[in-house]
Amino acid sequence: MPLSAERKKEYFEKLKDLINTYSKLFVVEIDNVGSMQLQMTRKGLRGRAEILMGKNTMMRKCIREYVEENPGTPAEKLIDCCRGNVGFVFTNEDLGEIREVLESNTRPAPARVGSIAPSSVIVPKGPTGCDPGQTAFFQTLQIGTKITRGQIEIVNDVNLIAAGEKVTASQAALLQKLSIEPFTYGLGLKAVYDGGSLFDAKVLDITDDVLIGQFSAALSAIASVSLALNFPTQASVPHSVANAYKALVAITVQLPTYSFEQADMFEEYLKDPSKFASAGGGGGGGGGDAAADEPEEEEEEEEEAPAGAGSLFGAEEGGGDY
Repeated sequence: MPLSAERKKEYFEKLKDLINTYSKLFVVEIDNVGSMQLQMTRKGLRGRAEILMGKNTMMRKCIREYVEENPGTPAEKLIDCCRGNVGFVFTNEDLGEIREVLESNTRPAPARVGSIAPSSVIVPKGPTGCDPGQTAFFQTLQIGTKITRGQIEIVNDVNLIAAGEKVTASQAALLQKLSIEPFTYGLGLKAVYDGGSLFDAKVLDITDDVLIGQFSAALSAIASVSLALNFPTQASVPHSVANAYKALVAITVQLPTYSFEQADMFEEYLKDPSKFASAGGGGGGGGGDAAADEPEEEEEEEEEAPAGAGSLFGAEEGGGDY
C-alpha cells in the first residue's frame, strides 16, 4: 500500500534530519531478515544508533532533495547505494562497536527453494536417521550411502551447495530431512559512510593491531635497505648510532690509557666477570646449601631403617638370616 503524502513528507524530514545529525552510517542489506529479528537489532542499538528502511526510489528522491538544499554535500554518494533490499544504520559512535552489534544479531535459517546460497553447504558423513526405504531419494542426489543398524548412513562428506548457487527443491528437501539449517541471516554490511567518505565495509577489518604490524614490518624493511646501501634515513639512524656505539666500546676496551663513562662497565666486566655474576649467584648458593642439607636427612633415615627392620623380624641376630 503506497504511503500518503503526509507520511512521505514525514519520512523525508526524518531522513534529512538523520543525515544532519549523524556523520557515520552503515549501508546494510536486509535479505531474509524477519521483522522480529530487525526489532531485536533495534533494541540492541537503542541509544547508540538508528535504523531507517524504505523504498529505494523514495530514499533516492529524498537524498537528491537534500543535495539540492545543501549544494556540495558528500551525502550525494549515498544515492548510488540505494540498490536492492537495503537500509541505513546511522550512528556517531565507534563503527567497530556498532558493527559487532549488527553481526551478533544473526539467526539460523533453512535453505529455501530458489534462494541464493550465501555460503557453501557441506552435509557431513554419518547416520541420517532415515529408514532404508528412502534410499532412492539419496541416489537421485548422487549421494553414496549404506544401511547401518536399520538406517541410512552417508559414506562421505557431500558438497551439496556451492556459494552463489540457487537452492533446488531436492537440496532443500534433503536438508529439511536431516534437520540442517545451513544459513545464517542478519543485517549484512554493504558499505560504510564516514565523514563524507564512502568505502567498503571490509575496511573495518583493518584494526589498529594490523596497522601497527604492517607499519613495523615496513619500517624494518626500510632500515635494512638503508643500512645495506649505507644511506641514512630516519628508520636506519638509530641502528647506525647503536652500531657506532658498539664499535667505540670495542676499540676503547683495548686501549689502556683511554676510556669514557659508557665503556667503563664493559671494562670492569672484562677485568672481573665475577662481580657481575655474584648478584645472580647468591640465590644459587642458597640452593646449594639446601641441597647439601638433604643428604644428611637421608642418612638419618637410613640409620633408623635397621631399627625398624629389627622390630618387625625380631632381634638383630634373627634378622640376619633374612
